[in-house]
Amino acid sequence: MALPKMTRIQQAFEAPVLADLPAAIHAELDRINASAIVTPGETVAITAGSRGVANVDVAVKATVDYLKGLGAQPFVVPAMGSHGGATAEGQRSVLEHYGITEETVGAPVKATMEVVELGKTADGLPVFFDRYAAEADHVVPLNRIKAHTDFNGSIESGLMKMLVIGLGKQQGANLYHRAFFQYSFEHVITAVGGFILDTGKIAFGLGLIENAHEDTAKAVAMPAAQLLQSERELLVEAKSLMGRLPFDELDLLIVDWTGKNISGTGMDTNVIGRMMQNFEPEPAKPAILRIFVRDLTEESDGNATGIGLADFTTTRLVDKIDRHSTYMNGITALGPQKSKIPFYYDTDREAIEIALDTIGLTEPEDARVIRIESTLRLTELDISEVLLEDAKLHSRLAVIGDTKPFAFDAAGNLLPF
Repeated sequence: MALPKMTRIQQAFEAPVLADLPAAIHAELDRINASAIVTPGETVAITAGSRGVANVDVAVKATVDYLKGLGAQPFVVPAMGSHGGATAEGQRSVLEHYGITEETVGAPVKATMEVVELGKTADGLPVFFDRYAAEADHVVPLNRIKAHTDFNGSIESGLMKMLVIGLGKQQGANLYHRAFFQYSFEHVITAVGGFILDTGKIAFGLGLIENAHEDTAKAVAMPAAQLLQSERELLVEAKSLMGRLPFDELDLLIVDWTGKNISGTGMDTNVIGRMMQNFEPEPAKPAILRIFVRDLTEESDGNATGIGLADFTTTRLVDKIDRHSTYMNGITALGPQKSKIPFYYDTDREAIEIALDTIGLTEPEDARVIRIESTLRLTELDISEVLLEDAKLHSRLAVIGDTKPFAFDAAGNLLPF
């Protein structure tokens, strides 16, 4: 089969970078007068999640150092729902992958799957909360604020979700995902999260936003009373900085890597234009006919949640899947449809040829194809020859490579990106 020729291009994004994250966090905590909120001797639980947040270890350590300077006793709690195989050790291991240990951040890491019930919302939903966090004098949610992969709203992925889903552990995460079927995601997050805020347990929040290059762009501290509104404002800013594909209509998207360190769904649904979420409409753009995913990141530890968003994959990826962690994630999130195994083939060449044989009357060599390293890395990408003229007219795109055929190794797999 004659395959399309590909050209490397580069996208330019608005990409502010926070040069000194610890200094910025300390300045923000000074700004909100954190010393009047946390007093000497008090215990403070700082949350850390399972997503690949840029510089999360640096942010956690900076927060620990500041609280120690106030005479407080900070510690870290995993806030990741059912991730890490829904075990305390699994969640501790996830944090270790991100460089968060007692030695690196200077504070104990207390991991448990036990929860306490703080009460019930007006809808009758029990409010579950990590036992160690509940026992602390204060809790400080620290997380990236970004677009969610399952729905659109004024509150998506960030501090409120971490308080509800992350600190709810497996029991809470499962219940609240079930509640999404009856109520909206945003209603559940704001109702349960609002209950938690009203308990007075939350000292303040620390929100991070990232640019399209995965660099920390901004850090904002927010008192508990302002957390909900501040997060809404930061979400708008975060969405404006998101990386995107340069073209909205494609015959085939080739994604080198999927994984939990890239997105909760392995691939960012906002980038690929597929959610497969119950009771949520599919995005209108981008419209991608076929998606081929080549491999699973080592950091995922076999959790292939979201692989069902693709149409084709490889045998090597399927062989890496840990069914226990993948199924646990899918069951807890009530999204088994997102983790069905696509058609899989032994080589990249075979998968690409099969994919291009399913796009209708368009000849494979004329197909609109993009290859990316992952949905987190969209600065450099390969586009097929038919897209080249449009790319040259695009103000944010620059052609940086020659037009040439796909480069396969002797085994029939694409050479590294």
